Amino acid sequence: MRVCVTGAAGHLAHALLPSLCAADWVESVVGVDRVQPGFRHPKFASVVSDIADASATAEAERAQALVHLAYVVTRGRTSAREMRRVNVDAAKTIIGTADATGARVVVLSSAAVYGRGEGIAETAPLAPLPGFLYAENKVAMECWIAAHAPRAAVLRPHIILGPNALPLLRQIAAMPVYPRVPDPQPRLQCVHEADVARAILLALRSGSTGAFNLARPESFTWKALARAQHRRAVGLPLPWLRAGVWTAWRLGGWGGEPGWLSGAAHSLTLDCTRAHDELGWTATHDPFG
Repeated sequence: MRVCVTGAAGHLAHALLPSLCAADWVESVVGVDRVQPGFRHPKFASVVSDIADASATAEAERAQALVHLAYVVTRGRTSAREMRRVNVDAAKTIIGTADATGARVVVLSSAAVYGRGEGIAETAPLAPLPGFLYAENKVAMECWIAAHAPRAAVLRPHIILGPNALPLLRQIAAMPVYPRVPDPQPRLQCVHEADVARAILLALRSGSTGAFNLARPESFTWKALARAQHRRAVGLPLPWLRAGVWTAWRLGGWGGEPGWLSGAAHSLTLDCTRAHDELGWTATHDPFG
């Protein structure tokens, strides 16, 4: 199988590319990114390109499978218009190109498309938190895929942790503060990057279509996570945290738009039965280990 991977210099690609190139059923891998990936392997070649450019779409046309990982999560100084161009418009271009050739398409989405809820299955309505632009972009992309590329497999991982996780996620997980909200404390889940990479390989081979939730079955609260690492972790009112994140974003571009923090007041846990039954996937790595 000849595989094209977008976002090949990104965080998750660091976990995926070694496993992909080690698979005996993978003939070659082409990585597309706007920067040169640091990964090296005899099966791997890279193309430095925007995913909407002709050189990227040409690779998608030649490939037998597309793994779409290119996206902007934390806005920083990126405009909302540019973020949508990458996350939605350019995604449509390269996914549509690959789908038109009959290639296998696997797309990374996010549990953030649900917004809130407990034990959510893939059939639940998509209701991203208002103001969380990344989640809104993912929903727009998924709606387009459902209408125009329904043979694609769409993976919806919860918070992805691991050695190559987004710096923002590692910083949040290590903070000695947590959102102070009324009991019962909102519950969340996460998943190790190695487990997400394995789900991508399983999805490539299975031929299954539609959405798949990915998460460890165990849930946690921000309060318990902070106190497990810092005995004197302090709970701060959510409006204080929101004001701090807003200020950090406006002054230094840290953390992207503050809309994601609204999720700290709500539980979001997933039912991953479909991934288990159709892909043969279960989470085996401890994200906090």
